[in-house]
Amino acid sequence: MTRKFICLFLFGFEILIIMLVAVSTARAQSSHQTFAVVAPPNCQNNDGEIVRFENRSSQTAKSAAGMAKNDDNGQPVIYRFSYERSPAALQNFIDLHECAHHQTGDIDLPHPPRNSPAHMMNESIADCIATLRIRDETEDGASRINDAAQALTAAMEIVGFPKLTIDSRISNINNCRLKDLSAADFIDGVLVHRGLK
Repeated sequence: MTRKFICLFLFGFEILIIMLVAVSTARAQSSHQTFAVVAPPNCQNNDGEIVRFENRSSQTAKSAAGMAKNDDNGQPVIYRFSYERSPAALQNFIDLHECAHHQTGDIDLPHPPRNSPAHMMNESIADCIATLRIRDETEDGASRINDAAQALTAAMEIVGFPKLTIDSRISNINNCRLKDLSAADFIDGVLVHRGLK
């Protein structure tokens, strides 16, 4: 009888330990790691106006996100949502990607339907400009691009993007880093093509 009681006690204790480990793991996974928010880069739109950066927070965001637009007064702005949720390399990439939307005149043109070919082209162009700027303006730019691509992949997986979409985006970034031109030249080509220069 005593032996049965001891076995039951030990079995119950093991179950309790397993439950505590499971709860602790779940809490660790649900809590977000926080990072220092980096200073934004220099950014001017295609009209030479200084673009303002504004930090915003979201309790539900799983990763940093950005949005380029003109504010209610028509001034160019980039909203930086929950940057503390992503590492510095991704924060910087997002800033430069959103800046590229201002630099290429995307903000002043009608916004194409989400996920349309025109929308996807705008996103690819912005990724390319961000990549070229990191490559040319950052010490050890190649390593920084790799860090940004890894963090971007992880963020897109968390949000639920299909692997094909993620792979296509990373492939574009890797191809852009090999381009034999500067970000400024690339932007000029886009503006000329759009009749904005």
